Amino acid sequence: MTLTIEGFDHRRVPVADGVSLNAAVGGSGSPVVLLHGFPQTHLMWRHVAADLAADHTVIAPDLRGYGASDKPADPDGRAYSKRTMAADVVALARALGHERFALAGHDRGALVALRAGLDHPDTVTHLASLDVLPTLDMWDVMRGASAAVGFHLYLMAQPPGLPEQMISASADAFFGSFLDGWANDPAAIPSDVRAEYLKASREAVPSIVADYRASASVDVEHDTADREAGNRLQMPVTVLQQDWGAALGYDAAALWEAWAADLEHTTVTSGHFMAEESPAAVVKALRALMAR
Repeated sequence: MTLTIEGFDHRRVPVADGVSLNAAVGGSGSPVVLLHGFPQTHLMWRHVAADLAADHTVIAPDLRGYGASDKPADPDGRAYSKRTMAADVVALARALGHERFALAGHDRGALVALRAGLDHPDTVTHLASLDVLPTLDMWDVMRGASAAVGFHLYLMAQPPGLPEQMISASADAFFGSFLDGWANDPAAIPSDVRAEYLKASREAVPSIVADYRASASVDVEHDTADREAGNRLQMPVTVLQQDWGAALGYDAAALWEAWAADLEHTTVTSGHFMAEESPAAVVKALRALMAR
């Protein structure tokens, strides 16, 4: 049985030609959209969403290509650009009656949120990023032996065919290695939730790879254009991030300051899956963000 966020409605909402998103919707009040990361689904927000629903309308979709959302083919390498995925999110919120909303993303979802903030500045009122660097900065800091921690980025950046074949051949071991290795507290992802993530991921290998491949191609083009034009996020921004800087040799706050005019950057002790490992801290940060 597919797990759900208790007390939330689950809807399929058309957002583009031939693409509908699965979304959990609950609560009432000012809207906030929560975007999941890899290798997860909207279920990663189950604790945070339940808390925020006390006074917000909470919308937690599966991104295109993930979970129960549609997984279109990617003939031109642009179906999973963060620009396209951000447009999905704006269309989803609009279809649910919200022209403006706060937006929080984790990991891959945070890259979609960043692009939404840059492309739709009059729509995204507040923006939160959980444990990721902007695409251009990520590629800049991943170098030398330390880049081995991001081997999957390079694997999935390769041309179509081999990455999909290799990952599909051992999908549970591949995706499970991240769920196990990136969590400080394995108990935060119980066995039934872990099984849900693995099932969803092994059924979505081509689209997950396409999402990552876009971050080595079309997403770089879009982010480079914004950097060269001096475009920055104009809404209040909160970043929660592990301290990888010491190992990889960068100042995360300084990198984010180049993208955000109004930034609160916090280094946290939680593992990568902070919405599941430290949901109270994430809720506190999101509430503080939306009060700015």
